[in-house]
Amino acid sequence: MPEPDLATEFEAERSHLTGVAYRMLGSRAEAEDAVQETWLRYAKALGSPEARAEIRDLRGWLTRTIGRICLDVLRSARVRREAYPGQWLPEPVVDRLPGVPEPPAGGGFAPDPADRAVATDQLGIALLVLLDRLSPEQRVAFVLHDIFAVPFADVATTLGGTPEAARQLASRARRAVAGARPGPDVDLAEQRRVLTAFLAAAESGDLDRLLEVLAPDVVFIGDGGGHVPAARQPIHGAPKVAQFVLGLFRLADRQVKRLRTEPVLVNGALGVQFEGTFRDGRPWKSVLAFDIRDGRITAGFNQINPDKLTRVPPLGPDATDWTPRP
Repeated sequence: MPEPDLATEFEAERSHLTGVAYRMLGSRAEAEDAVQETWLRYAKALGSPEARAEIRDLRGWLTRTIGRICLDVLRSARVRREAYPGQWLPEPVVDRLPGVPEPPAGGGFAPDPADRAVATDQLGIALLVLLDRLSPEQRVAFVLHDIFAVPFADVATTLGGTPEAARQLASRARRAVAGARPGPDVDLAEQRRVLTAFLAAAESGDLDRLLEVLAPDVVFIGDGGGHVPAARQPIHGAPKVAQFVLGLFRLADRQVKRLRTEPVLVNGALGVQFEGTFRDGRPWKSVLAFDIRDGRITAGFNQINPDKLTRVPPLGPDATDWTPRP
């Protein structure tokens, strides 16, 4: 087993490794499994004098190691994703808005310090969705080099190729996700204005007002994971998205007995968390994330798969009750 001081050094890198793995895999559970596997390989390496001599830069060695682990996971995940029911969205990272206190202690939820690492310099949901469409090699090259500034020589070691091949993989990935890379920052006040207008129009059933806040080429994606009904294909275009959103809220009117909402940060951008109770007593939860550009919503991502919402904290003091329309 590793010496105590070396084990402590590994723990100091755990948050960094969790952040790397989440950006590659889009899942906190899979990211944590990858970190655990990295720990096991680290412990094994320390038992070999030859392998131990290679660990001169601990963070670099661990990052390359978890990159190889994630590469294997991504390769196997492609088969699983082909059989995934409906659309796939990443597990959201949800946090309170600045200045909003956490829910009172004792509510059955304890914030994980690793959440802060995942939330730091995080990728928006839109970019994570596009990253999922890359080849495993492209995604690993892009995340390691473009996000974590790992030199291409080290990326090549992770991928088992040449630095030039790693550079080309990252370049192809960069071109593929160019449309989802963050542009000029949209400040929180502007995001809140757009979100408030969206919710007001959706809750009142006002189609014209809803169209005003949606970009003409908006896309809406829902992930129910086969557990909760969701559109099996992305919905494109403002008219179709507006009608679909209004249909969702009409459905909530009929089926949800109590619905509470709260603006939250979803992967660093403003979104909204819904929690309710169906009339038959079943709980219901949703996290709706947005991509907002030029004052309009260009994409909506509705995560309703309960398996991907287990880490979402409970609603906080800013939550409000929404009374369904008669």
